[in-house]
Amino acid sequence: MDVADQAVRNNLVKDDVGERTQKMFQDFLEEFTVDDEIKYLKQCDDLARPERNTLSVSFEDVEKCNQLLATSILEDYYRVYPFLCTAVRNFVKDRGEVPILKDFYVSFTEVPAREKVRSLTTQKIGTLLRITGQVVRTHPVHPELVSGTFICLDCQTVIKDVEQQFKYSQPTICRNPMCNNRSRFMLDVNKSRFVDFQKVRIQETQAELPRGSIPRSVEVILRAEAVETAQAGDKSDFIGTLIVVPDVSQLSVPGARSETGTRLKGNEGYETEGVRGLKALGVRELSYRLSFLACTVLSSDSRYGGMESRDEEISAEQIRKQMTEHEWQRVYEMSQDKNLYHNMCSSLFPTIHGSDEIKRGILLMLFGGVPKVTTERTHLRGDINVCIVGDPSTAKSQFLKQVEEFSPRAVYTSGKASTAAGLTAAVVKDEESHEFVIEAGALMLADNGVCCIDEFDKMDPKDQVAIHEAMEQQTITITKAGVRATLNARTSILAAANPIGGRYDRSKPLKQNIAMTAPIMSRFDLFFILVDECNEVTDYAIARRIVDLHSLNEDSIERMYMPQDIQRYITFTRQFKPKINADAQEFMVDEYKRLRQRDTSGIQKSSWRITVRQLESMIRLSEAMARMHCQDEVQPKHVKEAFRLLNKSIIRVEQPDIHLEDEMDDQMDNNAAMDIDDDQREVTESETQSKEQPATQTQPKKSLKLSFEEYKQMANLLIIYMKRQEEIDDDEAAGTRCSELVDWYLKEIEHEIETEAELMERKTLVEKVVHRLINHDQVLIELKQTGLKSKGKGPDTQIHMEDDPILVVHPNYIMDS
Repeated sequence: MDVADQAVRNNLVKDDVGERTQKMFQDFLEEFTVDDEIKYLKQCDDLARPERNTLSVSFEDVEKCNQLLATSILEDYYRVYPFLCTAVRNFVKDRGEVPILKDFYVSFTEVPAREKVRSLTTQKIGTLLRITGQVVRTHPVHPELVSGTFICLDCQTVIKDVEQQFKYSQPTICRNPMCNNRSRFMLDVNKSRFVDFQKVRIQETQAELPRGSIPRSVEVILRAEAVETAQAGDKSDFIGTLIVVPDVSQLSVPGARSETGTRLKGNEGYETEGVRGLKALGVRELSYRLSFLACTVLSSDSRYGGMESRDEEISAEQIRKQMTEHEWQRVYEMSQDKNLYHNMCSSLFPTIHGSDEIKRGILLMLFGGVPKVTTERTHLRGDINVCIVGDPSTAKSQFLKQVEEFSPRAVYTSGKASTAAGLTAAVVKDEESHEFVIEAGALMLADNGVCCIDEFDKMDPKDQVAIHEAMEQQTITITKAGVRATLNARTSILAAANPIGGRYDRSKPLKQNIAMTAPIMSRFDLFFILVDECNEVTDYAIARRIVDLHSLNEDSIERMYMPQDIQRYITFTRQFKPKINADAQEFMVDEYKRLRQRDTSGIQKSSWRITVRQLESMIRLSEAMARMHCQDEVQPKHVKEAFRLLNKSIIRVEQPDIHLEDEMDDQMDNNAAMDIDDDQREVTESETQSKEQPATQTQPKKSLKLSFEEYKQMANLLIIYMKRQEEIDDDEAAGTRCSELVDWYLKEIEHEIETEAELMERKTLVEKVVHRLINHDQVLIELKQTGLKSKGKGPDTQIHMEDDPILVVHPNYIMDS
C-alpha cells in the first residue's frame, strides 16, 4: 500500500503558477502592515477558533502590495484558489496549533470589477468577478463532500484524498496493483472532509434590465462561512468566479435523457420509446450550465439598511462607527433642526406638489413604531400600514415609486398582476433534488422594509384574503405539499387604490367608495383621500410645478436634505425605543374616548367603526414621531400630531356636501304633519286653498349646497361668538337670540356683499345653517319657551312663547381643534 501511495504522489502534476501565487500570497499576509502592525494577524488568531475558517482579505490591499499577485488572482482565480487556501493554512499554522482535518478558505472584498448578470459569458469562466442581484430563492444548507476517503470492498485498501467537484466521484481504480476493482467502493465518512454548502438563486435588478427583456437569473453556490448570509429579498454583491457544472436537471426530462455511462449500447434503455429524431439514434452528451461560485456576500448598501437592518442586536454606537465624521455631523445637525418634520417631507418628495398630509403619513411609516412582545409571547407589530385612495392623476403611483426607490428594502407590485402565492410565498419543486422548497413572495422579500402595492382595489377578493395575516400578525403560514412553515413578513404596506367608478363620490362614505372588505380596511393605520377638485390657485401651482419639472428638470427640485442623509438618519433613529410617559398615556385615553363617542353620537360619522386597532395606530404613530425627534419618551405633543393625522384620515376625508334645502323641506313636512294632528280643520281649509292656487307657484326652489369645509367653518364661527357672549353675560338671561346671531354674522361679512339680492341670499343661508345646527347636529339648543310654570292650572302660569327663540350651545359639545 505504501508503494501505491508513492506512485500516486509521483503522478501528481506540479502547477508552477499556483505554487508561485501561493508563495506570493503567503508573503503578502506576513508582510502587509498598517500603522506598523501586520493587518491580518488579528484575523489569523480568530481562525484558530473552531467555528471560524475563512480569512477576509481586501483586494485593494493585494493591489497595493503586489500588482503581479493581484493580476494572477484576478485572471486565474479558480486555478489558484486551492493554493491561496493552502497559504492561509500555512499562515495560521505558523502562529498556533491547527487541527489536521480543518480546512481554511479565503474571501475577497473590495473587488473593483462589477459585472451584470446578463454579461456573464464563457469568456469570464475562472476569473474573479463581482456581480449584483436580488436574492429570490434560498435553499437549505447541506454538507458537501470536499475530499473523500474510500475503502475498497474487495481488498480493504484505503484510498485517501479523492477530490470531489459538485458531484459524487469515486476512485477510477483501486490503488492496490493486485486488485482491479473499479466500482465497489465504500465512503469512510469519519475520515472524509465536508463543508457547508448552500444554493441561492439571484435575479438581475430592475435598474439593470434592458427594455423589452425579462429578468435573468443565475444560481450562486455558497460555501463555509458564506452560507446563510443572503436572505430572500436582499440586494447583494457576490464576489467569486463563474464555473461550469453538469446540468443534472436535464437528465430527468422525458425524451432528453443523457447517457453518463460508457458501457451502454446504442439503444439500451430506450426500448419503450419511439424514434424522436436524430438524438434518439445514438449517445447524447451531458449538458452543462453556468453557475457562480461565491466566496463573499456583501449587502449592496450594507451601511444604511440591507442585511444589517435585520440584526436586532445592532446598536446606535455600531451605526456611529460605520459613518464618517462628516456623515455623523450631518445626522446631528438634522436632529437639531426645529423644522425637521416639514423639511424631510419636502426633501423626500420634491417633485410632488401639495398632499402634505400624505407626505407626513409616509414619512412616519418609514420611521415606524416599536414592535413589542408580551409576556404571553404575543407579538405586537410596530410597522405602519398606509392606504391612498383617490381620483386618477393625483400622484398615487408616484408616491409608491419614490418610496420604492428610496427605501433600501422595498418591493413594488401591482394588485391586478399579483396572486396570493406571489404576494405571500409559493412552494415549488427543486429541479435537482426534487425537494419542495419555499420561494419568497413580495411580502417576504420586503421583510423589514416596505411593500408597495398599486391598484389594490383591482385584486381578486381571494387574493386580498391572503394578506390578512401578514398585515396584523406579520407572519405567513403555509401548509401545502408536505411543507408546513411560518415565515416572517415584518413589512409596512403602502397601498394605492382607485374609487369605484373611477371618481370619488363625496356623498358616500369611504367604505362605499372602494372595493375592500371591512377586515382589510381596519388593518390600515392611515387612509388618505385624494380628490381632484377644481381650484384656481392649486391648479396654477401644480401646472407651474409640472412645466418647471419638464423644462428645467434637476434645477427645479429644491431639497433641504439629500436622500442619503435621510436614509442615514432613519437608520440611526430606528434604534430608539421610546416609552410612553404618564401624561401621554392620559392624553391617548382621552382622545380615544373622544373618537369612540364621536363615532356613536352621529355628529361626525367616521369612515369605519372606531376600534382598538385605531388606538394601536395612534400609539405607533406617536412612537414614530418620538423616533423622528430622537427622543426616548413619547410626549403629549407627539400624541397630538398622531391624533391629528388619524383624525384627518378617518373622520374628515369622506364628508359629503351639505344640502340645506332638503333638510328645511323635511322639517317643514314634519311640522305640517304635526299641525294636521293638532287642528285637522285648518289643514283641510289650507289644502282647499292650495288647490285653487294656480300651478305656476310650484316652481322648483334654488338648491342651497355647501361643501363640508365651508359649513364647518361657518358653524365654528357662530359657535365661537355664542360662547364668548355666554362668558360676557353672567346674568340669568344668558344666551343669544336667533336674529342677533344672524345680524352679527351678516355684519362680519358685509365687505363681501355688494347687492341686496346677495344680502337676502346670505341671510337665508345662515338661517338654514343655524337650523341644521339645532335640528340635525344638535349642537345648539333652541329655547322657544321662557318663564316658570306654576304647579296649579290657574291663570298665574308664567310661560312665554318666544317669536325670536334664544339659542345656547350644548354644554357637552367640544369643538374640533
